[in-house]
Amino acid sequence: MLIGDPDCDVLRTRGQEERFGHGIESRCRLARPHYQALPQTAGIPVAQHPTTLYGTGYRADDDMYVDTHLNGVNAYGKPVLLLRRHDDGGPFDAYAAGSDAVGRTSRYLKE
Repeated sequence: MLIGDPDCDVLRTRGQEERFGHGIESRCRLARPHYQALPQTAGIPVAQHPTTLYGTGYRADDDMYVDTHLNGVNAYGKPVLLLRRHDDGGPFDAYAAGSDAVGRTSRYLKE
């Protein structure tokens, strides 16, 4: 589980780009306590990342929902794509690799 780091500059910039002000930072701050217990209860690592996301992936096995980020558009107005992994090197693998790269830049919360 990767949550945006509310103290990083890229999150503030994204809030400005999406005309959402401090809403994204606030959501990240509010999300952390809800997810903090996951490592202890379910063995799910939780981390905060300092990166700009161009799409958020919600992944389960070989299916992934991708919430595309569009400049100037709030979350409710953005399309969501359903990707299914069929072949190596397809769109699913590209988004999965991007998520893995974000994970490598993240600071994991204590388990």
